[in-house]
Order: sequence, then C-alpha cells, then structure tokens
Amino acid sequence: MENNDYKEYKDASWELVSRDGHTFEGTGIKFRNKRRNGAVRGFFKGVAFILIAAVSGGATAAYIVDKKYSNLTNTYVPNNPSLIEQKNNNTPTAEIPKNAITKVAETVGPTVVGISNQVENFFGERTNGSGSGIIFDKEGYIVTNYHVIQGAAKVTVKLANSDKVFTAKFVGAEPNRDIAVIKIDAQNLPVAKFGDSSKVKVGDLAIAIGNPLGQEFAGSVTAGIISAVNREIQMQDSTTGRVVKYKVLQTDAAINPGNSGGALVNEAGEIIGINSLKIGSQYGAEGMGFAININDANEIIKNIMGNNEPIDISKGTVDVPRVMLGISGRTAVLEGNDKISGVYVDEVSSGTGADKAGIKPSDIITEVDGNKVESIQDVQDILRKYKVGDVVTCKVWRNGKNIDLKVTLTERKTE
Repeated sequence: MENNDYKEYKDASWELVSRDGHTFEGTGIKFRNKRRNGAVRGFFKGVAFILIAAVSGGATAAYIVDKKYSNLTNTYVPNNPSLIEQKNNNTPTAEIPKNAITKVAETVGPTVVGISNQVENFFGERTNGSGSGIIFDKEGYIVTNYHVIQGAAKVTVKLANSDKVFTAKFVGAEPNRDIAVIKIDAQNLPVAKFGDSSKVKVGDLAIAIGNPLGQEFAGSVTAGIISAVNREIQMQDSTTGRVVKYKVLQTDAAINPGNSGGALVNEAGEIIGINSLKIGSQYGAEGMGFAININDANEIIKNIMGNNEPIDISKGTVDVPRVMLGISGRTAVLEGNDKISGVYVDEVSSGTGADKAGIKPSDIITEVDGNKVESIQDVQDILRKYKVGDVVTCKVWRNGKNIDLKVTLTERKTE
C-alpha cells in the first residue's frame, strides 16, 4: 500500500462493508469525482465575486452621488426630517418670503374699516347694513360709498384688528358719484396712501380689501388684475330715476356685498380705487368688479372736506339732497352762420331756481358755470360739485342773443 502506484484511487466506491461475518448495508466510504468538486467550488467563487462586486459598486456609487450633489441638495432641498423627527426635535418650519399681496395686506389692511349702519324703514323699524371704508386722515376721517350710509340713523365703525366700535359723524357726500366722508373721534390712526389712477394699466395687479358679508369676514383680501381702465358705466338712480354716468376701474378681484367702500390697491400699497358693488350689481356676472378711480374720489373728498363740518347723525338721517336747475330738456343744434348747440328747454318746473331766474321753454342753455353743455347729462355732471343753495351762471341763447342768468340750485324732490 505504500507503493506510489496506489496513492491515487479513481472511481472507487465501497458499497458493502463486512465485519465479523456481518454485512452492513447503506454504509461505506465513497470517493467523489475530483472534477465535480472543482465545479462546485467554482460556482461558489463566482457567486462570492458577484456579491463583492455589487456591494463595492453600490458603495462607490453612493459616495460619488453624495459628493457630486451635496451642494445641490443643500441649496434646493433643505433637510426634510420626518414628522416624528420634527415633533421630537422641534424642527422649525421654513420661512416663506413675503410677496406683494402679503405686504399690501399688512400695510393697507389696518387702514380699511368695517362700517355698520342702522336704517329706518317705512314702518319705523331699524335694519342693519354693512360696508367698508378707508381711513385717509389720522384724525379719524374715512371715505366710503354713499350708498353704504345713505338714510342711516346711526353709523358705527370698527377698526381692523380691534374690538372697539366708534359712532361716526357725517361730514358730507356727493350722491351722484357715490362718495361719502364720515368721521370718528380717534387720533393717530393708520392712514392709507392714495396713488394715481391715471397711471393704472390693464394687467396690473389689483388687490381688494374689505369686509364681504359683514364683520364676520372682516379684513378679507382678494387679488386679481385690472381688467379695464376708464370703463364708463351708466346707472339709474333708484331714488330719483336719473341715469348717472361713472368712470371706473374694472377688475376680476372678487368684490362682494360688504366690500363696498373698501380699497382697491396696487402692488405698491397705494389706493387706486374705491370698490363699489352697487355699480356692478345689476350685471350679475362673476369676475367683473368695479371701483371708482381714486383721482375722481380724491377730488370729491377735497371738496367735501373744504365745505363741511362733521354732523351728528343721531339728530337726523344721512340723506343728502340732490341739486337741480329745475328744467327738462334735450340736445339741440341750430345750424346757421353761428352754429348753436346746447340743451333745448322743454319745460321749467314752477318755483325752482330756473323758474325764478327767468329761464323759459324754447331757451337753449349753452353753458353752465362757464362749462359748455350739449346734453342733460352734461348739466348733471357739472352740478355734482354743488349743493342746495349754491348759485351758478347759465348762458342762454334766446331769440338770436346770448344772455347770462343766475340760477340758485334747489333740491330735487324724490317721487
């Protein structure tokens, strides 16, 4: 057995083992094929190689990605811990930069007030209405729509972010332009800054601030764009039946009941208009809000402030008389050597200023207070800045001659 020829055994297999005359089946020694053992070892080596390659490749890729995109991650995607980590670590929320609307809401919002009124109805009962207003003077002067306070027996004002309510006094109004001024006894109030509505362009950002549907939704902010400028709207006054013409800004910012008298603001925080739901209410359309441009409103405010003192509303109701000449007429043009155009007088109401001044049917009024007129609407537009008792000069063409007549304006009676 020690011979070298017996050192290798090929395909040897002992299936039967016998000892002491007994045979034991199922036991024995088997010699496996060397080639088969090599194949198995090769298979496991290959698997091991693949696993090692996969692990090392993944680690290398993770390292490269971490190195290459670490700056991008820090810049655009801040660490975003899970909700549990945020709760446990008290992780602060990322601060969002303020946009134009946010800044306007913070700056202009405190200058917009809520207005409530009590109006006596036919049976002597009082009903409440609401609207908005804008503080334009730190001593408590507020501008709003006239229809917000019209006929009110009491007007109260609630400041933004405050529970204090002030009783307002009436200063003055121009009903035909739907502008009124009231005052509260308060000092050092935040004041809105008026802009220049002549510079407003279609497409400009428009932000509306007011109290839609009353104090429950006080300080609501809506935003849109300027849809049109110098839009001309004609409305019939429900009290007098007169057709009144307005020049307004049109916006798609939401304007609802209660927004009337509130602010329409540009992105610089300047008031460019006074919202008026009344002007757009008859259309019943969405996305069409209207605001009286601030240049016209400011002119009216100055006129009211210069001629009036605050009046205690509790002594009466807010109801401003409308003025008139006392005529009815139509547009007329006389061709000839000297072309004459103006308002042809059809009728003169007895006892009115026109009657007492000597204006007669068939006269043609060519000027009122130095302003040329060609229609009744022109006359009404001119008279807007006057009050009952004021005197205006009417230039009248009669029998080929021009004469000047002084007319004392009287109150237009409601029917």
